[in-house]
Parts: sequence; structure tokens; C-alpha cells
Amino acid sequence: MGDTLEFNEIYQEVKGSWNDGRLRFSKQNVVYKSSKTGKVDSIPASELNLAQWRRVCLGHGIKLGTSTGHVYKYDGFRDTDFEKISEFFKANYKVELTEKDMCVKGWNWGTAKFSGPLLSFEVNDNTAFEVPLSNVSQCATGKNEVTLEFHQNDDTEVSLMEVRFYVPPSQSDERQDPVEAFAQNVLSKADVIQATGDAVCIFKELQCLTPRGRYDIRIYPTFLHLHGKTFDYKIPYTTVLRLFLLPHKDQRQMFFVISLDPPIKQGQTRYHFLILLFSKEEDISLTLNMSEEDVERRFEGKLSKFMSGSLYEMVSRVMKALVNRKITVPGNFQGHSGAQCITCSYKASSGLLYPLERGFIYVHKPPVHLRFEEISCVNFARGTTTTRSFDFEIETKQGNQYTFSSIEREEYGKLFDFVNAKKLNIKNRGFKEGMKGNIDEYSDSDDDQHDAYLERMKAEGKIREEGNDSDESDGESDESFNPGEEDEEIAEEYDSNASASDSSEGGEESEDESAKKKKAKKAKVVKEKKERKPRKEKKQKDAGGPKRPMSAYMLWLNSSRERIKSENPGISVTEISKKAGEMWRQLSKDEKQEWEAKAGEARKQYDKAKKEYKESGGATSSPRKESKKSGGKKDDKKRKSAGGDKDKERGGNDSFKSREFIETSEESSSESDHKSKSKRKKESDDEEEEEAVSTPASSEEESD
Repeated sequence: MGDTLEFNEIYQEVKGSWNDGRLRFSKQNVVYKSSKTGKVDSIPASELNLAQWRRVCLGHGIKLGTSTGHVYKYDGFRDTDFEKISEFFKANYKVELTEKDMCVKGWNWGTAKFSGPLLSFEVNDNTAFEVPLSNVSQCATGKNEVTLEFHQNDDTEVSLMEVRFYVPPSQSDERQDPVEAFAQNVLSKADVIQATGDAVCIFKELQCLTPRGRYDIRIYPTFLHLHGKTFDYKIPYTTVLRLFLLPHKDQRQMFFVISLDPPIKQGQTRYHFLILLFSKEEDISLTLNMSEEDVERRFEGKLSKFMSGSLYEMVSRVMKALVNRKITVPGNFQGHSGAQCITCSYKASSGLLYPLERGFIYVHKPPVHLRFEEISCVNFARGTTTTRSFDFEIETKQGNQYTFSSIEREEYGKLFDFVNAKKLNIKNRGFKEGMKGNIDEYSDSDDDQHDAYLERMKAEGKIREEGNDSDESDGESDESFNPGEEDEEIAEEYDSNASASDSSEGGEESEDESAKKKKAKKAKVVKEKKERKPRKEKKQKDAGGPKRPMSAYMLWLNSSRERIKSENPGISVTEISKKAGEMWRQLSKDEKQEWEAKAGEARKQYDKAKKEYKESGGATSSPRKESKKSGGKKDDKKRKSAGGDKDKERGGNDSFKSREFIETSEESSSESDHKSKSKRKKESDDEEEEEAVSTPASSEEESD
């Protein structure tokens, strides 16, 4: 057995919602990292004293207890995981993993037991449900009744608001009221903030960006109190996830950002971040409301009773000591102007984007923090309004997309190098690497200099125009008998014939020559377009041919699918594929060799069947014949159209044609196309009838 055991997609219940993450058992500790918040729970192996295996709603779960009184519950295990986890616990933790049954009778009468941070309701010594007392926000008592109210979680569709317990009167001990005793046990572990005692220190009139306003911040041992003119907020230190200290781009101000989970609420508005703005020039002398011995014993040298310095340094130092979390500052990134941030816009509000060592944070409206491990890919896009800026798009693994726009293009090189160094997936890497090579060329360019993006847009526009011209030219070739154009040309020829002067004849010749040149030019353009853009024949699958053979993996999967379903009841189709891929990778070479041999045999049978199918003549494709036929029809149309043009050139001065086109020219322009087409059809029918009549007559004359 290895030194560690790792499990993915393990769930932890947080105020009514399931948060997935990764769980790792090692010899030194048990570590769980939430995928949503990135929060890490570390349990030293020496403190473990309880391990229970339970059947829960998400498969199987583990309940771990420590000697310090903390309880941790993780769900999402499979039935087959019990043996290896139990052996690992015995070998490394000296703790036995016991199986514990849950009560599913649905009774509402039982025994309430307080075990550490949990209130357990048991029926016949089996647990029916457990209430984490840290989720309790208020506890109220009545006659023989205790009401528990809970903190709300915005991520859940349905939230538990309150639970009422009926506590029967006790006849054995009349000195202590059982209702009050029950309530005291709840309040001793509940997350109920009571402002008792004096504040450790107070910061007056600090400028707060979210929530907006000026607040007095009172620092208590277990919570933070924001007192403003309109609203008051009490923030327990247990809800603080991260602390950030970020320099403003003007180098004269500092942001101090406190990340909260769950957020503070103001009506229907939720504030996940508390952002304070300080001036670097503002100093303060601070005295803690504690004795020097208490300060030394509690903070272990992190704080002293008397401190002085910049205001932002004092606030960050006190918060770091009380919350016991590290302060995140910008890393080695430097923008084009030397600042550690990038000016951009998010949701129509201008702000600053800070590339950190493990993520990005945007301040301030609305604040956004994105960790690298939750980022799926990033994308560099051109600005929608001008070429002097670009957009930076971030897509998370949950499918959310964040677009930071209006970034100066001088920042591109630095940001691209930073993203590339952090090994983030860049969606349009090929195009942007080409752009990166040219970024120095136009970093300080004026409008009259060369713009590669503009040239690319022009080239794409030319391609579109040529495509439209080809469509128009194809239309012109199909409409070579356009009645409107023929009316004008032949009418001019008829008018020139009506006059008998030499000058009119010269004009007639010049007009005939110009008309011929126009027609010849059009025909040439059509040929060029058709030669340049030939139509590709679409390959069609032969439906009657033999079926392609399956690979070794697919043969193995078809035989193992039912076994995977039986071992993992309720597993989805996608999970089957994922599980099968893991099992296939774990197979030895000898096991895979069996299926590869079957796949090779199936391939040979396929090649043999395909050869026989081709020899029998089944592989002849009908689409090619149809295309040849259609091509032949098109050639016939072209020949007919060319013949029609020659006939017109030869017989353009015939009296019956001129009279016909004079009549059509006198009609409305909207009806000219339709009538000329119908008359052309009549002419062709009359000519065919004349030929049919003249042919037998000539044969009779010859016979005579």
C-alpha cells in the first residue's frame, strides 16, 4: 500500500449545499481542498481519535473526530473504498474505521445529544440527523420549547430556516430548567455574535469601497464590527477566506481586500469582498486594549501593545494576527508603465486587474477573484471599438466567462508572457504568437503607420467581395439571355438600320463592335471565376459496404460495460466512460494483448469483406454518375446559350425580330423580361416546326 490515498469528487456539506473537492490521506495528516473556494482543511494524524463509515445520500461517507473536539464529514465514497481506507487507517493512524448505521424510521421522538460541535438526534441509539451548531445564528426559548435559527446560504435552492425542539419537563432535577440547559449547550458552540467585552482596538472613519461609505472598524477577539452611519456589520473571523494588500496604480494609495464566505448582506445585496482604501501618507499610533502579558501570550510576538506606522500597515498587521491567515500581495508581474496592475473595464466599470502568483483579482466594482486552478482557458481578443486596445477573456471550469476589456495594447506582451509562464491554456495561441512578434512595432504607433489588423481586415473584405463577384458572375452566365439587355442592344441596331446615311452606318458598326467586346469580356470573366473556384464533390458513405471494425478498447468496453454498471449502481453514461478509461489504463500489457489480437482478427475480416465487396462491383459510386449527368446537362445549356448568341449576331437585322423587340420595348419594364422569354420560346417552337415541315418537302423533291 502506498504512502497516500487520494480521492476526487468528495463532497463536504456547507450550510445546506454540497461543495466538491479533493481528499488526501497521508501518514502525516488528512487534507481536504474545496474546488469552489480553494479552502484547505488539514487534520494532523496525531489528533484523529474517531473514524466512522456511514451510508449517506451520496453513496458512503466518513465521519472523522479529533481530540480537540472538531468533527469533519466527507461524503461521496464508493462501497469498494471501505477496505483500502480501513487498512490505511489501521496501518498509519492506529484508528479503526467502524461501520455506523443511520436511523431511517422517520420518527420525531428521540434523544438529543451534544457531542462537540454537533447536536445529534438519536432514535434507538442510531443517529437520525445531526445539526452543526456553528450553523446556528439564533437560539430562542419558550415554555418547554427551544427554537434554533440557521445562517442562510445563497448557493442553495432550498434552505433550512429553523428547527423547534420540544423539551419535556424534568422531574428529577428541579433546580435547573431543562429548556435553559438545552439553550446554553447550543449557545456555547453556536455562531452567535455577542458584542460582550471591550474591543482590542478601534480604527476611526476608514474609507470603504464595498460596502460604500466610511465606517468605524472595531476589532474584537472573535469578530470584526463595522459601524457606519446607516448600517452595521458583524463579521466573524471564521468567515474570512483571504487577505489581499494591493498597491494602487498611482503609487499613492493602497487597497486592503478581505474575502468573505459567506458574504455579508445588505437587503438583497451580497458583499463577498470588503475593500478598504488607504492613503500611503496617513500614519497612526495604535495602543491595544490589552496588557502586555496578554498580548505576548495570545499573539506570540506578532503584535505589541504600542505600535505606530502607516495606517494600512497597522490594519493589515492586526487583521493578519487575529484571522491567522497570510496576506497576498502582487508577485513579479510588472505592466508596461511599471505598475503591478493593468487598467481595464469589467461590466462597464473601470478598475484594476492584478495578476497574482496563484490567480487574478479585479478591484473594485464588482470585485472578482479567480484562482488559476479553476481557470479552464484564457483568450486574447481584439477590442470592439478600436485597435488600440484588446480584451482579456477568462473562462472557468464551471463554464462562467469573465471579459476584461479596454486594455491598452502596450500591456499585451507583458500579460501574454505572464499567462504563458503560469502555463494557462491559451485558446488562440497560434494567432497571438504571431501578433506578439509585431507588438513592438506598433506599441507607440500613430494612426498613419502600418496596422497589421487593419490589413488583415482589408484582405478578408477583398475575399468576401471576390466571393460576391463570383456569385454575380455565375448569375450573369446563367442569365446570358437577359431580356432587358437584349431589348436595348437590338433596339439600337434597329434604329441604326432605319437611317440610310453613311454616318449612321458608321455609328452602327461602332455600336456593334462595342456590344461584341462587352459580351466577350463577360464570357472571359465567367471562365476565370469558374476555373479558380471549382466545386468539390462531397464524399458520400457507401451504405452497402462492410462495417469498420472496432478497436481493442471498444471491444473491451462492450464486454465490460455491464460489469461496471453492476459495481457502480446509479452511475451515469459519462461516468461509465470515465471509469472505463481509468480501468483500461490500469490493465497490464498481457490483458490488453488479448483484446488487441481480437481487434486485429476483426480488421483482417473487414479487409477481406471489403475486397470481396469491391470485386462484386458494390463499390461503384452513384453520386459520380449523377454529377457527370448534371455536368453534361450544364454543358448542353452552355452550348445552347453559345449557339443562341451566334444566331443573334448573325440574324440581328432580321425584320421579324426587330419588330418583335420594338413591341416589347413599348411595354412596361416590369413585364419586359417575362414577355421576351415567352416570345423567345415561341420563336424556337416556330423554327422547329419550320424545320420539321421543310425536311419532308426537300426529301420529296429529291425523290422526284
